[in-house]
Amino acid sequence: MNGRSILLVEDDDAIRESVAECLDAEGYTVAMVENGVAGLEWLHRSAPPDLVVLDLVMPVMNGAQFLETLRADPALRDLPVVLMTAALPSEQLPVPVADGYLTKPFELDQLLETVARHARRP
Repeated sequence: MNGRSILLVEDDDAIRESVAECLDAEGYTVAMVENGVAGLEWLHRSAPPDLVVLDLVMPVMNGAQFLETLRADPALRDLPVVLMTAALPSEQLPVPVADGYLTKPFELDQLLETVARHARRP
């Protein structure tokens, strides 16, 4: 166990489960939510994670809206965020500034390398 925690915000059940399973196998504690609203609610009632892994295109509240709200909150603005997206900057939504990016589809070793690079150390 590496002692680091991840909040995974992803609306696709299969992706959410496979990413969480991979991170869990590497010793991360993973909390999963299905949209940005649920992610913000989780952050306000839980200890801050070491990293947020965030999908860009989601219903209810997309990743860009989530990130904008997160960065405006003094208690949460410094949380590192890795954005996962299949959308290109010119498609659907502008890609917001994040600490790291994963372009879907990605290999699991890319996921682990990116998460390890950006997760805060305990």
